[in-house]
Amino acid sequence: MTRSFTNRVFRFAPSSNGYLHLGHAYSALLNYDLAGETGGRFLLRIEDIDTERCRPEFEQAIYADLNWLGLSWEAPVRRQSEHFPEYARALAKLSAFGVTYPCFCSRGDIMNAVGKRDHWPRDPDGSPHYPGTCKHLTREERQRRLKADRPAALRIDMQAALAKLGCQLAWHEIGPTSHIREVAADPAVWGDATLSRKDIPASYHIAVVVDDALQGVTDVVRGEDLFLTTSLHRLLQALLGLPAPLYRHHLLLRDASGRKLSKSLKAKSLRSMREDMLTPGDVRKQLSPALPVTIL
Repeated sequence: MTRSFTNRVFRFAPSSNGYLHLGHAYSALLNYDLAGETGGRFLLRIEDIDTERCRPEFEQAIYADLNWLGLSWEAPVRRQSEHFPEYARALAKLSAFGVTYPCFCSRGDIMNAVGKRDHWPRDPDGSPHYPGTCKHLTREERQRRLKADRPAALRIDMQAALAKLGCQLAWHEIGPTSHIREVAADPAVWGDATLSRKDIPASYHIAVVVDDALQGVTDVVRGEDLFLTTSLHRLLQALLGLPAPLYRHHLLLRDASGRKLSKSLKAKSLRSMREDMLTPGDVRKQLSPALPVTIL
């Protein structure tokens, strides 16, 4: 399905599991500037499906940081934790197609199953492909475990999904000079990816494609670390009959050692920059070599 790109819609979608850092500022400002220069819309979305790690104080800090940077966005803000029923409907549709199955394995079970096998395939994030243990359970055994309230994740049956689709997937990627190239998607590199976890009723993958479609997002501008993830998102979009946005994967900001800025590595937060009396202009100045882009 194609989408009209006359009225452009951009979004910034942080997780409320920590304070924003300079890398977030770069992505937010890039989306905001692109929306402004194309006469488009700018949306803010809070990705808080992980209700254990996401906290209200971090969400409030996101609003404060973005306000400080001079950004404004449309209301109301979409919070993923308020939309689990919509993700459940998408998962049910995939299950009705016969391209999912429940998985009862723990991480330890998976590592034990693949640990002794040489050259076992791994996904682009470095995790071993699921060995298919639960895919081969009989219908009766699956039902027995589900009736016994065994916690289960939901996985996509990649082989069945690709067979059902029956066509080659691709997406349109906008480069730094606004050249658009077609990128062939290869969702198989992700194996039987998880679509919902035992403790979280929707994965990032299913939530983001549903959200982007429902919000009318035409341009997904995000970090290059998600470039290969787009293959899996294109598969889900095609199966669910959702429109495909244009994609632009920008460079990541890195520290002196070359590691990407991240919350887990305690990158300096925008909150602490405010406390150090820096101004939004100081932040833009730091980002100025990276921020200018050619608008399509």
